[in-house]
Amino acid sequence: MIRQIFYMTIIGLVFMSCSACSEDKNESPGEDPNDKPDVGDVTLYITTANRAYDFTQKAVDFSKTPNMSPTTITLDPSTRYQEMDGFGAALTGSSCYNLMQMDPADRTAFLVQTFSHEEGMGYSYVRISIGCSDFSLSEYTCCDSPGLENFSLQSEEINYVIPILKEVLAINPDLKILGSPWTSPRWMKVNNLTDLQPYNSWTGGHLNPEYYDEYATYFVKWLQAFAGYGISIYAVTPQNEPLNRGNSASLFMGWEEQREFVKVLGKALQEAGLDTKLYVFDHNYNYDNMSDQEDYPVKIYQDNDAAQYITGAAYHNYGGDSQELLDIHQKAPDKELIFTETSIGTWNDGRDLSIRLMDDMEHVALATVNKWCKAVIVWNLMLDSNQGPNREGGCQTCYGAVDISTQDYKSISRNSHYYIIGHLASVVKPGAVRIATSGYEEEGIVYSAFENQDGSYAFVFMNNKNDKKLITISDGNSHFSYEVPAKAVISCRWNQ
Repeated sequence: MIRQIFYMTIIGLVFMSCSACSEDKNESPGEDPNDKPDVGDVTLYITTANRAYDFTQKAVDFSKTPNMSPTTITLDPSTRYQEMDGFGAALTGSSCYNLMQMDPADRTAFLVQTFSHEEGMGYSYVRISIGCSDFSLSEYTCCDSPGLENFSLQSEEINYVIPILKEVLAINPDLKILGSPWTSPRWMKVNNLTDLQPYNSWTGGHLNPEYYDEYATYFVKWLQAFAGYGISIYAVTPQNEPLNRGNSASLFMGWEEQREFVKVLGKALQEAGLDTKLYVFDHNYNYDNMSDQEDYPVKIYQDNDAAQYITGAAYHNYGGDSQELLDIHQKAPDKELIFTETSIGTWNDGRDLSIRLMDDMEHVALATVNKWCKAVIVWNLMLDSNQGPNREGGCQTCYGAVDISTQDYKSISRNSHYYIIGHLASVVKPGAVRIATSGYEEEGIVYSAFENQDGSYAFVFMNNKNDKKLITISDGNSHFSYEVPAKAVISCRWNQ
């Protein structure tokens, strides 16, 4: 029954614009994106910037003739890089609220399409907020009255986030969940670390060092509360965007502050018997142009008392360049890297796939995995057609990976972030290892290769050129060719 709902919903999700859904005969001769998927040695998923191919499933067979192609890319599984944890999006309070407005059958179909490895894209990682974010229904923490005896999950978690997480976990039981706070409870805040005056504001302020122990216990209580609902949290960060004082809910936490707090938080997690991973930083490549904050995570790692509790560092791309990932990996190769937030919106033509698909595939999806990130998570999975719900002082011009109409909470439009994560998640499964390649290179052509735990190979390729490109992929034993349309992304998976 779920499979039937899934396929019915895919039909319902297709964009209604004739120009968007019609096939461009010049893109891939003889193929109709509405045909049933072919059966062959290699499974492919194709998306073009003009939507002629809309995550269309195809298949090709291995070639039976010798390979003489000058555009051959050869996989090299003997050279191995990072193991992949997964790919996904944020299930913010707003996203979960929108999902809960849907008809249950429609919602289940969408979640299957998104999270199922067997019947969908196979999203495998989500990010949620610890307390509110700027995409919540209100500003709140889980302990707004002084004293940890007042800790409790709030209506946003109980009515929206937890029900959605439980539904997703029923579809994908191995889902990884990352939790990040936007602010501590206000009664734990001070104006600065010199005056230490109370700072009763959602925006800005510092964590009072006197409350490090209490705030660490707050994390433990939050993790235990979710565990009480059968939801295991895989990882946390101490603070979302610790160098951003201006978000609707925020807390400034420079690297020295985070270093000291991590010592307390890590110990508290350990003493509570929690194996939750801890990633530091969780902010921009350029450290918001604060020279004293450069190499933020590396400075924390240099303190062994803090470093013993830290799995790695998390990054966003709202400032700077992904080259920073290579710099941090070089300075701390024993620590992991994950990418945890990026957004589209009115400022970057967020709903125009002809612009965003190529840019986001190159600079968000492939740039991060090719620079050692084990996970890639984009911002809101689902916003409504009014870019909300959102909070004053936060982003009011963001789009979701998908947007749902407030007219019926049924009509869904899919944006670039939905596709780029889908192209990775559909073929690169948790536990896969990124491997080396050799051969064909050209400006506008970007790709990455992986070996999955089951021994299958995965290959993700983008053609940012104005012409179609015939490429050949070889794993050393077998090879196949495919003519990739102009401005297109393809994902491939095959057994050795």
